[in-house]
Amino acid sequence: MTKKKEDKKLTKDQAEKKILTLKKDLFNLRLKKINNQINNPAQFTQIKRSIARLYTTIKNAKWQKKF
Repeated sequence: MTKKKEDKKLTKDQAEKKILTLKKDLFNLRLKKINNQINNPAQFTQIKRSIARLYTTIKNAKWQKKF
C-alpha cells in the first residue's frame, strides 16, 4: 500500500491510473475470497480506502485550480 503523502503528490492522470490498478486488485481479491485463498482479509478495507483517498485528491485538485 502507498502512503498518504505519496497519494497527495500525484497528478490527475497518475491518480486515475492508480485507481484502475487498485480496482483490478480488488477484483482479484474478491475472486480469491470466493475460492477461499485469501490470506489477509484486511486488504479489502485498505484498498477501498486508498481508492477513496485518490478520488478525494482528484476532487481537491479541481477545486484548487478554480481559486
